[in-house]
Amino acid sequence: MAGWIYWLDLAGVIVFALSGVIIACRSRMDPFGMLVLAAMTGIGGGTLRDLLLGIRPVFWVTDPTYLWVIIITVVSSIVGFHYIHRLSRIVLPVLDAFGLAIFTIIGAHKALALGHGGTVAVLMGLLTGVAGGMLRDVLARRVPMVLRQEIYATASIAGAWTYVILYSQPIHPYATIALPILVILGLRLSAIYWRLSLPVFAWITSPAEASSKSTKSKSAESQSTMHNATPSSNEIEKKPRSKARVRMLSPKRRRR
Repeated sequence: MAGWIYWLDLAGVIVFALSGVIIACRSRMDPFGMLVLAAMTGIGGGTLRDLLLGIRPVFWVTDPTYLWVIIITVVSSIVGFHYIHRLSRIVLPVLDAFGLAIFTIIGAHKALALGHGGTVAVLMGLLTGVAGGMLRDVLARRVPMVLRQEIYATASIAGAWTYVILYSQPIHPYATIALPILVILGLRLSAIYWRLSLPVFAWITSPAEASSKSTKSKSAESQSTMHNATPSSNEIEKKPRSKARVRMLSPKRRRR
């Protein structure tokens, strides 16, 4: 099973590196910027995972194959970017979902193999799956997708918990890997196809109703006109103040 996990890990690096290349081109970066974003997306999450778990050296230092895979992916993308860019709107989100599923399971598996508990394993799976994309978006001056309404981190958490539950069960090892991957893919691809998203909370400012001091303001205004004097601050009608409160916005309302 270790061999399958290794090859799946390399496949996830390729997919995430491609997403980094696409974002770099949309941000008008040079080839070095493309390489940096591809590396951050491909190995950034795993690097943070190994550092938090106390693994020294990190995985790509022990096995430089990951770095060569990223370099080859970037060079191939530069040569055939025209074709990759045409597929990015349809194929890339699907491939990104596969990468998220693979990285999440690998991160959870690594934490469990080191003897950590289920909660730590879920967090490590989530970190491995989403941290690279967050670093990529921050460097590209974009709001990270995981912090927006996308069903992204939710799918990763659900798949990681599924893997943690199945890890200690007497079932086939391949089923232990396949079922959590299907959970993540099912949630993520459903969100992409039906445009599902989580609600968000925002400050909504609404104008307050006019105060009930019209009679007093009218009398004050008439007195000031009669005496040809400047009205005092108490006699001036106060403008209605706007009220701000937190409301939950539905996805349909946010797209307007």
